[in-house]
Amino acid sequence: MTLNNAVMAGAGVMVLASVVLAAYVNPAFIWLTVFAGVMMLQSAFTGFCPMAMILKKMGLK
Repeated sequence: MTLNNAVMAGAGVMVLASVVLAAYVNPAFIWLTVFAGVMMLQSAFTGFCPMAMILKKMGLK
């Protein structure tokens, strides 16, 4: 798996998990979805992606 694919998969898991948590636990979990969306948007413009940095340090190429 490439770094880009891993970042997209991680973002997808975060969004899906936050939607499920918002539906079944507490509606405030929707803010996790907002956070993921904002981070993806800023990453597209700036190239700065904290998840990519973490995955690189974990050894993903």
